[in-house]
Amino acid sequence: MAGRADSTVLAGARVVLPTGTVENGRVIVEGTRIAGSTPEGARTVDLTGHWVVPGFVDMHNHGGGGASFATGTAEDVLTGVRAHRAHGTTTVVASTVTGDMDFLARQAGLLSELVEQGELAGVHFEGPFIAPCRKGAHSEALLRHPDPSEVRKLLDAARGTAKMVTLATELPGGIESVRLLGEHGVIAAVGHTDATYEQTVEAIEAGATVATHLYNAMPALGHRAPGPIAALLEDERVTVELINDGTHLHPASLELAYHHAGADRVALITDAMDAAGAGDGHYELGPLAVEVRDGVARLVEGGSIAGSTLTLDTAFRRSVTLDGISVDDVVRSISATPARLLGLYDRVGSLDPGKDADLVVLDADFTVKGVMRRGEWIIEPQPGR
Repeated sequence: MAGRADSTVLAGARVVLPTGTVENGRVIVEGTRIAGSTPEGARTVDLTGHWVVPGFVDMHNHGGGGASFATGTAEDVLTGVRAHRAHGTTTVVASTVTGDMDFLARQAGLLSELVEQGELAGVHFEGPFIAPCRKGAHSEALLRHPDPSEVRKLLDAARGTAKMVTLATELPGGIESVRLLGEHGVIAAVGHTDATYEQTVEAIEAGATVATHLYNAMPALGHRAPGPIAALLEDERVTVELINDGTHLHPASLELAYHHAGADRVALITDAMDAAGAGDGHYELGPLAVEVRDGVARLVEGGSIAGSTLTLDTAFRRSVTLDGISVDDVVRSISATPARLLGLYDRVGSLDPGKDADLVVLDADFTVKGVMRRGEWIIEPQPGR
């Protein structure tokens, strides 16, 4: 059941605020916003036994519901967005995959229109400026060096909606491109990289501020050659993405990242492909064939992991129930931290008055029971459930 909430008081739940969890809390919604006081005639919804948390913010997502952000039409993209909204992700950045530059420019134009319409929060270019030996599920034939003029072409095609570009910053032009991105207010992310520790430090000093899916598609942490992981974890200026689906990371790796970076520097992401929410079967990721079996996506040729089928509600539940991360910390990593990084925290990422009424209702087992976006119920919680 869905519909406009109008003036509503969500009462009786555990409400997670930036200052901590409030028992028997209240969230007041008036129109599309969270209100600071109760409007006259507001309807009360009893959510005793539930949690109310901010809507999830996914800054790295390639699609879902059987639809691809990287290659799909506008309607395909909206299908993917709706699939993730049903799992609590009220803010989505659309990620591309490596492709022909002209095609990427055209797709960026399509995605930018959906950003302008308010359906997406921005565009993330993952590839083609990545290391061939760390390509993962990207077509090696289409990779190229991060020449600043090529990077600029994609930024121009996105018409101001580009939020992030993933680069192997050790490649020719990498450091210059990091500086270019900084000049345009776009996040430079280190990822799909074969960089050394020293090269990664250089990229951070040049302005790189994100680790694209930390641990994955980069050299492992070594005691003599610490590589990019150590450099990215130790620097307070860097936010690290983590894919907590039980496939991409060992629980100890997740714990290590939280221990060194903390929730304010960890962004839980999906890195989802179109199979998220669509089940096992055969799919495509850009030009590459993918088979999803038992929820794990791998390239048909070579067997590399090909993104994920994760939704952020599963990442939330897993982080709390299996990994022992506190609810407050998970909320920061899944909402506030990415919202701040994307420059959206004035509107989303917490349940503060004045912000968009984007929220998720979870039961005691951290299963989604309600989702509201901009004051409208996508999934309306049913009393007693």
